[in-house]
Amino acid sequence: MSIPGLRGTDHIGFTVPDLEQADDFFVNVIGCERVYSLGPFSSDASDWMRKHLDVHPRTVMRKLNFYRCGFGTNFEVFEYESADEQRPQPRNSDLGGHHLAFYVDDFDAAYEYLLAKDVCFLGEPTPSRGASTGQRWVYFLSPWGMQFELVSYPEGKAYEVDASVLLWHPADPAR
Repeated sequence: MSIPGLRGTDHIGFTVPDLEQADDFFVNVIGCERVYSLGPFSSDASDWMRKHLDVHPRTVMRKLNFYRCGFGTNFEVFEYESADEQRPQPRNSDLGGHHLAFYVDDFDAAYEYLLAKDVCFLGEPTPSRGASTGQRWVYFLSPWGMQFELVSYPEGKAYEVDASVLLWHPADPAR
């Protein structure tokens, strides 16, 4: 069973402390296209923000930018002014911890490009083992501390040898 008509992920939304800084990072470092912007939005007299977004009712969504990054999932990036804001950036091991992974065709060229942009990497590029043999990856940080991953597996991953159904493969996008 699944959600009727499910096609996949449309977008991922997340909040940043400074939308101008995030816009510079997504457009001028990552290479995303800003598709549109909205805001501000607030609800001074009602409980709409709590009911619809589970935030403090007097929270102001200052602005959001919507980005398209290649063929992947879109990003909806928010800047809020919250009446009860919490600031810690979750680590992967924290509840709500996460990272966003960018697939690239040429791992070495992408890694060198990001190095030239003074991106902060967490460790060195790592070849995967086991079911993910064939993949290389490395984590890096945004200017506000959010974790991202650069990943590539142009010849596929080991588990795909026995996979009966593949939805997409970088060496054969038509598959």
